[in-house]
Amino acid sequence: MSETPDSASPRTRWAELVGDDGGADYERRIQQVLDLTSAAGGNPHGEAELVVSLLPEGGRVLDAGCGTGRVAVRLAELGHPVVGVDADLSMLRVAADRNPRIPFWLSDLADLDVPQGIIGAGFDVVLLAGNVIPLLAPGTLHQVVRNLAGVLKPDGVLVAGFGLDHEHLPAGVEPTPLSDYDRACAAAGLELSERRGTWEGGDFTGGSYAVSLHRHATKAPSPLGRLRSLLHR
Repeated sequence: MSETPDSASPRTRWAELVGDDGGADYERRIQQVLDLTSAAGGNPHGEAELVVSLLPEGGRVLDAGCGTGRVAVRLAELGHPVVGVDADLSMLRVAADRNPRIPFWLSDLADLDVPQGIIGAGFDVVLLAGNVIPLLAPGTLHQVVRNLAGVLKPDGVLVAGFGLDHEHLPAGVEPTPLSDYDRACAAAGLELSERRGTWEGGDFTGGSYAVSLHRHATKAPSPLGRLRSLLHR
């Protein structure tokens, strides 16, 4: 795991909410949620399963805002190369303890300060799970999406799932409208290919949570592609 020279976490909205030592507490809370989900017959690995369905053989994944490594570790268990990046050092320490073989890097996504040897080959899927988008530092959405689009392979997919109302976000965090996220993607050369209501599937028809899949824009989108994009907004 890489750390900045002064081992200080970059200041995102998440850092302002929990401070610099929230990793262990977060891991305990998320595990309780996952245990309850499993006990109720739900799927605690919906994010990883969606990512796997999008990967070509040997495809690489960037787990951007990986937190304590829950999804990254699951992807590695399933045999997929994965790199994790997060701005919270305490979260990354937990992630590295869970699987020290996964490259976990400390970096604000607005900087994406990761060695070219790690990210230079590009990724088939870049994942933003766990409300990463609304927890970004204010004013960095366009830069973050631009950075992530820059490490996405030509036929790769940027996948982001996040809550759209206060009930599905941490207290004090303002929702990021889907229209703002779509504009940031468009500015980075990405277009919406699919929008789901959950990680497990189902078209988004409005509501409090959305999972968006964006790909590099084609030079001349087909009428059908434009229609699908409009229908999924």
